[in-house]
Amino acid sequence: MSKALARRGSTLPANVLADRVVMRLREAEKALQAATTIHQAKLVADVASAQEVFAQRQKLGDEVIGYAHQIKIYALAKLGDLIIEMPKATGTRGQLRGTRDGSGGTALVLPEHDAAATYAELGLDRKTASVAQQLAALPAATRDAIANKELTLAKAQRATRSAAVQQRASLPAAKFRVIVADPPWTYGNAIDEAMPGTTVAETHYPCMTIKDLCAMPIEALCEPDAVLFLWVTSPLLFEAVPVVKAWGFAYKTSFVWDKVKHNVGFYNSVRHEFLLVCTRGSGVPDNPKLFDSVVVSERTAHSVKPNIFYEMIDTLYTHGKKLELFGRRPRKGWVVYGNEIAEEPE
Repeated sequence: MSKALARRGSTLPANVLADRVVMRLREAEKALQAATTIHQAKLVADVASAQEVFAQRQKLGDEVIGYAHQIKIYALAKLGDLIIEMPKATGTRGQLRGTRDGSGGTALVLPEHDAAATYAELGLDRKTASVAQQLAALPAATRDAIANKELTLAKAQRATRSAAVQQRASLPAAKFRVIVADPPWTYGNAIDEAMPGTTVAETHYPCMTIKDLCAMPIEALCEPDAVLFLWVTSPLLFEAVPVVKAWGFAYKTSFVWDKVKHNVGFYNSVRHEFLLVCTRGSGVPDNPKLFDSVVVSERTAHSVKPNIFYEMIDTLYTHGKKLELFGRRPRKGWVVYGNEIAEEPE
């Protein structure tokens, strides 16, 4: 909505503006019930979003703003369902058409069909498409909570994904002397709470909170004398402390992985990650060899750790069972736990 339209609307009494917005939203709600294409669902979501912004700027009250928010969320969820079904879509591409009204909206004139097309051809950006599919994947009760502003998408997603991580694979029953863990940390910054949106990490795998990680019964998997190698990024360095303690270990030292390639950070250009070395009982290596604490190895795919670290650990600890937590590939001589394990061992 343009500033000119906002100024024009502000000359009318608030009750008149509120009535126009509510009427417009009722039309959108009816259109959503009849929507069968991506174009139609997107147009309803756009209209509801525009009305929500307009109502907020004109201070039309929580009831009107909340009504617009509800329709926006349900339209996005419907959009997500249709995107998921998109490979099956057939027909001729429609075009979004409309006319302006006094509240700054676009009258709903809906195209009839979708064709198999790219997001760009459908007028969708990746962020909107991603959020729509995330909403569609949530239980109906959770969507209702988000629509009623009782919950944010980020928090709902985090809870759902954390539960999924622990349900998809059962922790092994054996006792291990060596554990390597690369937890799916939640960053918990303002980006996490944005609606819509997710962190970069959450676009790659399900994330877990510190509370969720601490609740994992890792101590029960360990021998009395054991060592934990825990991966953690620089922003979360101190957040790892309660996890180390909850799992029954004490911090000893660390390795630094120099990734060569940089990642954008809030305060610096980040090119390193920490591998904390923590022990319980006597975690002294079998081999007294000392490796350099800084390892330079160019990063590859997201979250993939260099094999050189596993080679170092195998060299230092020659006895006892080894467990990799949150692993992605089978590894010879190791038990690997994770919900994204590939088929081929490294």
